[in-house]
Amino acid sequence: MTTMRFFAAARAAVGQDETTVDTTLDEPTLDAALRSVTAADPERWTALQERCSYLVDGVTTRDRSTSLDGVATVDVMPPFAGG
Repeated sequence: MTTMRFFAAARAAVGQDETTVDTTLDEPTLDAALRSVTAADPERWTALQERCSYLVDGVTTRDRSTSLDGVATVDVMPPFAGG
């Protein structure tokens, strides 16, 4: 299991600060985990994923084929102003 934490616009689209996703599936990738998230605003969430950066156990990536095998935390970081 991997904890996904959502920030700023991602938090608004998903409707929660964090969730746990099952990464023991046949395809333990970032993309599969993102698709498994149940969002409060699914259309916004789908569109937003293309613009986000992701911290996978503290390492920045935009590659959604990144394996989450053994990963504890993914931070979903949409673009934001002022920082």
